[in-house]
Amino acid sequence: MSGRLFHSGRIAIVMVGLPARGKTHIAVSLARYLGWLGVKTRIFHLGDYRRATVGQGGHVPEDYFYPNASPASVVLRQKILKKCREDIYGWLNHENGQVAIYDAVNPTASGRRSLAKEFAKHDVQTLFLESYVDDDNLLRENARNVKIGSPDFANMDPDEAAKLYLTRMETKIPTFETMNEKELNYIKMINAGQTFFYNNVSFNYLSHRIVFYLTNTHIKSRATFFVRPGTTTEEDSYKADAPLSDEGLKYANVMTETVIKHREQERASRIASGGADVPLRPLTVWCSTRMRTLQTADNFKERGYKVRQRSQMAEINPGVCERLSERAIRRLYPEEVEKHDLDPYHHRYPRSESYHDLAVRLEPIILELEREQNDLLIIAHESVLRVLYAYLMHCSTMDIPNLKFPRNEIIEVIPSAYQNEAKRIHIPGLDPRTVPGSPEDIRIPVPDSSADTPAPLPGGGLAAPATPSIVVEKPPEKVVNTAAEAVRDKIADED
Repeated sequence: MSGRLFHSGRIAIVMVGLPARGKTHIAVSLARYLGWLGVKTRIFHLGDYRRATVGQGGHVPEDYFYPNASPASVVLRQKILKKCREDIYGWLNHENGQVAIYDAVNPTASGRRSLAKEFAKHDVQTLFLESYVDDDNLLRENARNVKIGSPDFANMDPDEAAKLYLTRMETKIPTFETMNEKELNYIKMINAGQTFFYNNVSFNYLSHRIVFYLTNTHIKSRATFFVRPGTTTEEDSYKADAPLSDEGLKYANVMTETVIKHREQERASRIASGGADVPLRPLTVWCSTRMRTLQTADNFKERGYKVRQRSQMAEINPGVCERLSERAIRRLYPEEVEKHDLDPYHHRYPRSESYHDLAVRLEPIILELEREQNDLLIIAHESVLRVLYAYLMHCSTMDIPNLKFPRNEIIEVIPSAYQNEAKRIHIPGLDPRTVPGSPEDIRIPVPDSSADTPAPLPGGGLAAPATPSIVVEKPPEKVVNTAAEAVRDKIADED
């Protein structure tokens, strides 16, 4: 047995397209989704190999991308390509990799045919994925969002900088042939997913999953907000569908005002820093079918925002642990507690769901999330927010059970080509009683039985280990922002 999923063998997904067409964004999103399915996936950025070869501060020759490049440029190009492909084969052959994503321009039909033949010699199936953009507005937006952070464009108008960048790329890469090779397996994604063209992609089940995912994604930027529902009159039961308490209703009002105000402030800040004076993107609200989330979303509905119910977004099922204190769970199910401690993501208590079960249940939501082009506010139980947030931020499965979403914070996730960013938005003036975590949660990891047992939250549930309290300032606070560092060495990338 190969250990590879779906009996699909080894696949190389070869990106095709000029710079600022969203190739890397698509590659990162696809790798995140395949990893979510359990497929061992890795991206090989050719630009990383070029930078490593020429060294810090080095530059490739002006004719590096030309078909009739000088002998020195051809030798350099072959050296870089050889090292990248050796790493691809080594990863597939010796690390049990299944899907290698090769991120480069790959501008000519002859080069792509040679690449497919070379991969076939190593028993690797090839699927080409071209991002083709002929919409000038979309091109400029992509260039503004990612490529114009170079010092060459400092203090320039963003639109003028984007035009200059695109002009430079046309000069540096004068020859590009869009895909039309009938004998190759390829997908052509046109203008951020407005249109798709497929050729010979039905070679295994995993290829169908890739196509299905791509038809549900796009490269347009939009924000996703995560927020908890308000407290209820009977919050100690998974089965009860209780309405919001008075504190919960107040929370819903304040949270709604905070989201609306934050979006308006973000727009004003973009305009003040030289961005285009464009209207806010529409905001869509998703919630589960539970009364607490529906009532928390009512304020948005009354203001004219679109609210959609999602039955898959119900909280994790605690099974036999519902209403049990931590002490009772330890006494009744000591062996289950030990298993839970070893693998809190996959383990399930009797008649309960694991986080893995919840992730499988949420897969249709993941695809809809990728398809959504409006800004999105998700109102859901903390367990659901953990799984959805972990997908967008590419968190380890071992981290998922420990992610925290206190009620006095809204988490905003902003897509980026290389790594999504997240920040906390403080909700002011809340009653402290509304802030603690959900008592329905089976909180993990379980502290060692020899340690002092923390007092259970109201209604029971296993308490998470104590963490240092974090004072959240009223201005938005960044949670994860590796995008800036990831973009730093790619902002002027020609690949």
